[in-house]
Amino acid sequence: MTLILGLDPGLGTTGWGLVRAEGNRLSHVANGQLKTDASESLPKRLSHLASQLEAIIADHSPQAAAVEEVFVNKNPQSTLKLGQARGVALMIAARAGIEVGEYAPRLVKKAVVGTGSAEKVQVHAMIQHLLPGVEISGPDAADALAVAITHAHHLASARRLG
Repeated sequence: MTLILGLDPGLGTTGWGLVRAEGNRLSHVANGQLKTDASESLPKRLSHLASQLEAIIADHSPQAAAVEEVFVNKNPQSTLKLGQARGVALMIAARAGIEVGEYAPRLVKKAVVGTGSAEKVQVHAMIQHLLPGVEISGPDAADALAVAITHAHHLASARRLG
């Protein structure tokens, strides 16, 4: 059994989701959205995000983590802020001694929905199908669960091949 933490990083909202993988079986553990206050300075927001992620890791002790890679926005400032939030997520997981997988958004969508151009609503619907009964905290949490599921599939494939 492996507990996997999926993260969909963002400075304003970071989605997180925990799934338990037992062989090919997946089950939902928890999910949510971490928020930062836009009126605070960037360093304070990043620090607050780090503290929230540390608390999730301390509460659940995941054995693996996966983070969505940065996609390029039309606004370079938004891309930079997203990259900084992603850096915090990678750092906090690494500090906890957790190996981290990194996945492009298109690969996550393809792994969960079957097409890399899937819309958020399709990802959300597929998460509900793959994890029956799950109550998803919002679109960022659905994306984080999709990242965790993608990592679970990749870990299972690696075990079969290795």
